[in-house]
Amino acid sequence: MDNGRKRGRTPLRFGVLGILLVGCLLLAAIVGALALGGDDEPARNPGDAIVYGLTLNPSGFDPHIHQSSELGIPFFSVYDTLVYRHPQTLEFVPGLAERWEMAPDGLSWTFFLKQNVRFHDGTEFNAAAVAANLDRIMNPDVGSQKARVLLDAYTGYEIVDPYTITLRVSQPYAPLLDALSQVYLGIASPAALKANTNNSYQWHQVGTGPYKLDEFVPGRLIRLIRNEDYNWGPVFYAPVVDDSLDTIEFRFYTDPATRSLALESGEVDVVGELLPTDAELLAGNVEVDVHQVPVPGTPQQFFFNTRHAPLDSMTVRQALLYGTNRTEIVDAVYQGRSPIAHGPLTSTVMYYDPAVEQMYPFDLDQARALLASQGLADTDNDGILEWEGEPLELTVVFGPWNQMPDVAQLIQSQWRELGIDVELIQVPDFPSLRQRVRDDDYDVISFYDFGVDPSILNRFYLSGAVNNWSGFSDPQLDQTLYEAMRQTNSDARRTLYSAAQIRIMEQALVLPIREYVNLVGVSSDLDGVVFSAQGWWPLLRNFQLTR
Repeated sequence: MDNGRKRGRTPLRFGVLGILLVGCLLLAAIVGALALGGDDEPARNPGDAIVYGLTLNPSGFDPHIHQSSELGIPFFSVYDTLVYRHPQTLEFVPGLAERWEMAPDGLSWTFFLKQNVRFHDGTEFNAAAVAANLDRIMNPDVGSQKARVLLDAYTGYEIVDPYTITLRVSQPYAPLLDALSQVYLGIASPAALKANTNNSYQWHQVGTGPYKLDEFVPGRLIRLIRNEDYNWGPVFYAPVVDDSLDTIEFRFYTDPATRSLALESGEVDVVGELLPTDAELLAGNVEVDVHQVPVPGTPQQFFFNTRHAPLDSMTVRQALLYGTNRTEIVDAVYQGRSPIAHGPLTSTVMYYDPAVEQMYPFDLDQARALLASQGLADTDNDGILEWEGEPLELTVVFGPWNQMPDVAQLIQSQWRELGIDVELIQVPDFPSLRQRVRDDDYDVISFYDFGVDPSILNRFYLSGAVNNWSGFSDPQLDQTLYEAMRQTNSDARRTLYSAAQIRIMEQALVLPIREYVNLVGVSSDLDGVVFSAQGWWPLLRNFQLTR
């Protein structure tokens, strides 16, 4: 769909009739412009609109309720957050709060809010608006999947005055500012929330951000238009210039094979999650730039289910780590465009410990020796090890995204060399993946998440944590992670998170594969393409269209 955007990528050839027709159309356009031109509504430059391809159609788009990273691609620009992480320095900078203070005991944070800020519907932003958003997120009937988890130790608030609000926590909680900087804690208009049901609000979202939601056709398009009144953004937002984007239309390209084709044809201006092979082919196209955007958080990984034999043995799990050639996988599947992962965090996360890079180098002999030490042997010479008299088979479960089917097939082949038979089970979506967890129906399962703060480990490795899919419970690790969450001193946090990373890998709870890198294809006509500190979300305010 052209949407009136300037393209100029394919030369046009006209005959005599074509030239006459073009002349008539130009004349009609000029007459129409003269007839419609006025002081009330200036004509829009057709070059200030782009199409942005989304790669997933999530089950929902309300950031207070849903947890997809994809929803933030459009809605990070619809909402402001109380604070932001600077995309370059990762430092916290003012958002809707102009400043904040932590109490000496760490049990409360006071936020001093900006004034003269209005939501897109004209509603005034103030402390009562922040309170209304917190009430909604914490309401169990709303069913928040991520925002409430991010708040964790939060217990309530006190409105000090119309532009000052104090948030209380049950214990010192260092990740609070990081939580408040994410789109899931974006501040919505209380009037819009009140006018809609929890389900219908996602189609009528209203924030204070640099873009407004103009149209939402579920499963088809999301259209944003620039908020002309916006003048309270964070320091890293660029000022509006002639080339700034007036309109962004998001369309869905869930089939990976269609994304590079849409880019090359000019159907879209930006689309992420390109196939690595397509990114290689696009490298020679001067009209397209491929941005390699690191996404901090956990790597793409596989959890070992420690509740099932023989994976309840740390030694067996360690053998599988030694027996997996991650270099081969990353080179074959990702064309070497992603760093190999070595631990439970990516190297772009705060307090990453590079010591994990020395653990578990690929070593088939070591892997075989460890398996043999646990009594695993091929007694009938069929190439498969036996466990308690039965052939050893592991069930590996994964979703269809991020080339995980290709990764799983290579793991299947590599582990077959160790004498382990692998059954691969691909589920269609995240709810199906989570159902496998609820049913405890897996030996190895793939899942990852993103975030800048290393407290993301808590969601995966604390005993009883929501995503503790390894089923591992360790008082020593629990104590380390809880203390790291309470500490506000940077050096103390670094020491604790280093210990946590080493402990997780010593216990061989997870098989890291690669650090996630989003391959984003961008028209060469677009400048100022910058992404948030979290990696996923574009700063649309900074994009400029030069054609």
